[in-house]
Amino acid sequence: MLHKAVQVRLYPSKEQETLLAQTFGCSRWWWNYALNKSIETYKETGKGLGQVALNTLLPKLKKEKDTEWLADCYSQVLQATTLNLTTAYKNFFDKRAGFPRFKSKHGKQSIQYPQNVKIVDGNVKLPGNIGIVRAKIHRPIEGKIKTVTVSKTPSGKYFASILTEVEGETPTIAEGKIYGIDLGLKHFAVVTDGEKVSKYDNPKHFAKHEKNLKRKQKKLARKVKGSNSRNKYRKVVAKVYERVSNSRQDFLHKLSYKLASDSQAVIVENLHVKGMVRNHNLAKAISDCGWGMFTNFLAYKLERKGGKLVEIDRWFPSSKLCSNCFYQMGEMPLDIREWTCPHCGTHHDRDGNAAINIRAEGIRMLKAEGSAVSAVGGEVRPKMGRKSHLRHSPVSTEAQPTGVRVSVP
Repeated sequence: MLHKAVQVRLYPSKEQETLLAQTFGCSRWWWNYALNKSIETYKETGKGLGQVALNTLLPKLKKEKDTEWLADCYSQVLQATTLNLTTAYKNFFDKRAGFPRFKSKHGKQSIQYPQNVKIVDGNVKLPGNIGIVRAKIHRPIEGKIKTVTVSKTPSGKYFASILTEVEGETPTIAEGKIYGIDLGLKHFAVVTDGEKVSKYDNPKHFAKHEKNLKRKQKKLARKVKGSNSRNKYRKVVAKVYERVSNSRQDFLHKLSYKLASDSQAVIVENLHVKGMVRNHNLAKAISDCGWGMFTNFLAYKLERKGGKLVEIDRWFPSSKLCSNCFYQMGEMPLDIREWTCPHCGTHHDRDGNAAINIRAEGIRMLKAEGSAVSAVGGEVRPKMGRKSHLRHSPVSTEAQPTGVRVSVP
């Protein structure tokens, strides 16, 4: 079974907007209540509350006078909120995410329907009293609908993310090029396939809108808190942020698709972005790049076609290593963009040389254990490797009973 997600735009009526706002509010209140209850219980007993224990609180709350309005909310939405909270706790204890946060009525709102959502005449039918919501479905919805997440952006737009289950075989091993990628600030990505080096400039999405954003934020700051004028103008500021986010995702999707479409493997460095943004001189530029998002896009696009994403260790000296004779320089400050190897005399472009070394190291990992590699995830290296904090799982150099062939051009 394969899972696919399609995000479609929703256009609810005024009445449906009111009903959705009530559902958002119920889900948000229950999340905050359940999170607070879990924290208090843990302080008192040393143990948290599980999914079953939290759900047993709902019937009592629906009968109490102060919270009887919870009964108007579709019950499975609240149960899905409980599941999401317990999942957030599990991710925290497994060190995959931070501690769950309380939700605010400001910003993005979302609810989840675990079942009973249907596509009717090109529109989305939501269970409960909301009914059929007009939608713009830009591609066919294939397979059985599993869950649907309805969200409202800070700019006031509504979307439905439809997760479906499609019957199909596991993709065969992809064939094609093996790319090595060096991610950076001046050039977003320097890519080599072993024959040529291609450079993709950093679009600097936030920098292009920064002047406009500052001007609008100043106007917003002057408006009285709680006034209708301030609430309206918050959407104006949110639209600028949305434009930045959309342009960034568009660039990352197009580049990741281009690289994944004709490759069997893509090799990148396992960058510690959280640590890198502590440099206040570069934090804004690094955050604007979206390296983590780009790597995640590459991961799932390669997975769909049977390709692999390989992460090499972040401490691998890709920039300081001569790709011709493997001589390693001692120091290499960031302002040095070109250098000549003192051992063999080869002149290097810093980023192009790094991409070549990253590709070579990735191929070494792919060929380890007789070219038999596993896509089941795990450590980047067989031992002592650091787990990836990204959504995807890196390739592990682990032999399989049947063997998986990786052809290296």
